Amino acid sequence: MSIQTLKGVWWKKVDASEKLWLGIALVWCLILFAMMPLWHLKGGQNPSFETYRTTAASYQAKVDALVGKAKVGEEKGIPVVAPDPKEDVYMLGRLWQWSPVLKLKKGQTYRLHLSSMDLVHGFSIFPLNLNFMVLPGYDYVLTVTPTTAGEFYVVCNEFCGIGHHQMVGKILVE
Repeated sequence: MSIQTLKGVWWKKVDASEKLWLGIALVWCLILFAMMPLWHLKGGQNPSFETYRTTAASYQAKVDALVGKAKVGEEKGIPVVAPDPKEDVYMLGRLWQWSPVLKLKKGQTYRLHLSSMDLVHGFSIFPLNLNFMVLPGYDYVLTVTPTTAGEFYVVCNEFCGIGHHQMVGKILVE
């Protein structure tokens, strides 16, 4: 069997309503294209670009020092710390937990350090819209000022293995 050319008119010309919708879609794409760099530069939502190389052992030592200095209790075997806003706060991700539980004060500004001990993890604060990727070997510093009191959950949003769905940490804001 050979390929044969089709005979007759097998397609319809584009009518006015289709042209209108194509035009609307094109204009909307151009608006979104222009908004991306504008939102990036003027949106005010970008995390700080302060990042340091680290090792799992040295970062673990910093977390242990924070726990030793600011521990106020435990929750399900994970230490709860109430750090001083003037000092750096450390939180680490590892299979399948965020540690320690942070107890922060509303209206105070903290320098939150994040790192992973093993795999790529996602740092997402629920119900807020804060998402950040945490890679092993890097110490990411975020400047955080809680504006609402309550319990906030830190969820891993990067699949990290069979226990990924249980990787939930907590931040308490008073």
